[in-house]
Amino acid sequence: MARESVVPAATAAGGRRPLVPASEAGSSVAAGGPDLAPGSGQAAALGLAAEGPDPLLDLCEPAVADTIASSRAASTTALYANRWKLFSAWCLTQGWRCPLPTVLLFLQSLFDMGLTPSTIKVYAAAITAQHARVDGRTVGSHPLMARFLKGALHLRPPRRSRVPTWDLPLVLQALCDAPFEPLLTVDVSWLSMKTAFLLAITSAERVGELHALSVSGDCLRWHPGDSGVTLWPNPSFLPKTLSSAFVNQPLSLAAFEAGQGEGSDLLCPVRALWMYVCRMEGLSLTDALFLCHTGPRRGLALSKQRLPKWVVEAILHAYRHSGSTVPRCVRAHSTRSVAASWASLRGVPLSDICSAASWASTCTFTRFYRINVVPHNPVPTAVVPGPSQQH
Repeated sequence: MARESVVPAATAAGGRRPLVPASEAGSSVAAGGPDLAPGSGQAAALGLAAEGPDPLLDLCEPAVADTIASSRAASTTALYANRWKLFSAWCLTQGWRCPLPTVLLFLQSLFDMGLTPSTIKVYAAAITAQHARVDGRTVGSHPLMARFLKGALHLRPPRRSRVPTWDLPLVLQALCDAPFEPLLTVDVSWLSMKTAFLLAITSAERVGELHALSVSGDCLRWHPGDSGVTLWPNPSFLPKTLSSAFVNQPLSLAAFEAGQGEGSDLLCPVRALWMYVCRMEGLSLTDALFLCHTGPRRGLALSKQRLPKWVVEAILHAYRHSGSTVPRCVRAHSTRSVAASWASLRGVPLSDICSAASWASTCTFTRFYRINVVPHNPVPTAVVPGPSQQH
């Protein structure tokens, strides 16, 4: 099923329609293989295991071990390796062997430094992936570890804001003016930012999925009569949610129709995408959609780290353009919650929102991404009408 834009129309200022409708206490841990931290010989002497908690892995053929290692995404493997290095280095500074209480003390030190329980949980998972078993079970599944993580959560519960950090109508209004318009003559840097933002906000996709989009003949299809476009990611791209429903899933965008709201044509993602592809065609040295337009990598694929900066820069410039206070801690990932919440407010079914955002369950949206995009509480005025509404 193709992912369709969750955006029914465009919101702008002044009432326009929105764009997005060993033993536990004393025994050491057996060493196994080269350690990931500096000074691996010392780490091995401390009893740190660096080949994972399952000794059977050492008995597997290299090809089998490689397949098992591929069960984690490359980014997860790199993250775990980094966290394991930090843990190994910490153990070296303590001069201790590594029973479970030592692991818990390391996590406690992170908690005392102010790290959130969710971040500490990542460290625990990284250590579990490398650490030998304790009492016949992995470190992460040990009852003491479970109780420690639960206690950290109770002591420092998450406080997630239900209010968006930036205002979508304000940003959309700015995208209708210079320096983002007219698309035919604006600097390609502004065109790039506008295209990236409009694709992010109308699709509710992860930045990594947008980064994987391709303009090769097999991955880009313009609809007849300039009515829309369908894009596919590079076939080698693996999404975060590895499911047949989301692998190589196309993104379909319909062009905004005339009369959808003042300035809606200036906010049409299909229009921006068409202009971006046309202007980058002579520059392109790859099939990637988003390209570097300056510097030594000009014409090559944009890095995965640079694309979210384009999205954030578009938001921040909109605030500077309007003279408003620039919000802090704006992240490109926030476009997913803003897009999905506006779409929900405008009556888009949750099933369609989850399909567009590649969420396997509606609970993901309601628990982690739904935010209050209504500028005020409509209940008081609905319950207690003003004098002009009374009879």
